[in-house]
Amino acid sequence: MKKVKHTTGTSECNRRQFLQGMAGGTGLAVLSPASVNANEPEYAETPSVLVDVTRCIGCRSCMRACKQANDLPNNTDLTADFPGSWDQADLRFDQWTVVNPVKGRKADGIEVTRNIKSQCMQCLEPTCVSVCPVGAMTKSELGPILYSADRCIGCRYCIMACPFDIPKFEWEGGMWAVIGKCQFCAHTRLAEGRLPACVESCPTGALKFGRRDTMLFEARARIKTQPERYVNHIYGEYEAGGTAWLYLSDTPFENLGFKSDVETAPMPPLTWDVLSKIPIMAAAMAGLFGTVAWSLNRREASERREASETQEASE
Repeated sequence: MKKVKHTTGTSECNRRQFLQGMAGGTGLAVLSPASVNANEPEYAETPSVLVDVTRCIGCRSCMRACKQANDLPNNTDLTADFPGSWDQADLRFDQWTVVNPVKGRKADGIEVTRNIKSQCMQCLEPTCVSVCPVGAMTKSELGPILYSADRCIGCRYCIMACPFDIPKFEWEGGMWAVIGKCQFCAHTRLAEGRLPACVESCPTGALKFGRRDTMLFEARARIKTQPERYVNHIYGEYEAGGTAWLYLSDTPFENLGFKSDVETAPMPPLTWDVLSKIPIMAAAMAGLFGTVAWSLNRREASERREASETQEASE
């Protein structure tokens, strides 16, 4: 299997994001509970993408570009002559963005098919970071949520915590299994002042990159000037406390498969009560496992001694 490129080395962490706790030699990162407004000035400069669903033609150029930019294997059919002949694509640990046709119904009842791009939503206050007990998931100073494979212990808390069901696990990787998700080209293209690969490759302008406040202004302007074209909803403005990926559509988002039950308040504070107890829990579990290991070792030693004595007696 071709090796998937992941972030390694020292991870950048937003200074507000986590407190370090130590238990049994294990570093634990937790977010302190705080009230967050998705449109506060501190998030204005967050690198963001505005996705206009009405402009996407389903060419999957963004998928090709993502694979090439992140050295991901080309194991999805992206060579068909027209989008309608492609198979449904799924997010995987080695496929970080997908575009699929989705059938929906507009507010007036007309049935439509829209091409929907999916990837990590890059939450402003990421729950995956708040639940990661070893700091494998971190939020960089620029904003993108990064993953460090060399820190990951495979607990998959990030998968269970994500409100958008995004991170994927390499189930066949054994001890070397890793998580995979979009990292916004943070270490390569963004660090060099370049556009994310998917945005740069889009031929129709369905993807537009810029500061979050600028993208929100653009989205509101389109809704105001073309109210007959767009529903009055910017998906990602408030969902999960706000995300860096923002969507416009002519069809209600819940009719296109977007999660409609996502809380508008930031979700990391909800994990605080649990994660704040992790050091105590970790110490207790370490003691329990240590006791079990000691008991098993003692039993094995006793069995070996008895076997040795029996063999000597028979000789």
